Amino acid sequence: MSNRIIEVNDNNFEDIVINSSTLVIVDFWAEWCGPCKAIAPILDKISADFGDKLTIGKVNVDLVKETPVKFGIRSIPTLLFFKEGKIVRQEVGLLSEQVLKSIINQFIN
Repeated sequence: MSNRIIEVNDNNFEDIVINSSTLVIVDFWAEWCGPCKAIAPILDKISADFGDKLTIGKVNVDLVKETPVKFGIRSIPTLLFFKEGKIVRQEVGLLSEQVLKSIINQFIN
């Protein structure tokens, strides 16, 4: 995991995600999930490409119990896009870098 990507848990979710002034993508994932492993390097690259315009957080659903339930996460990977503390988009499954960049650009331009 890149040093630009933040581990999010039940205790820091509000500070990192809800109170953020940037677009936040929260990746709900697990160690055993193949598509989750496949999307990780894409998120690392996107984090580097967008820099301070974007925050990426990761929630390990095997370790973090309340937050995935609160947001109704049933499949992984699930990406929730937050802007100004509200969910503006949800994507389930593996997405390409191109698709992710296109979605992000809708919210930061």
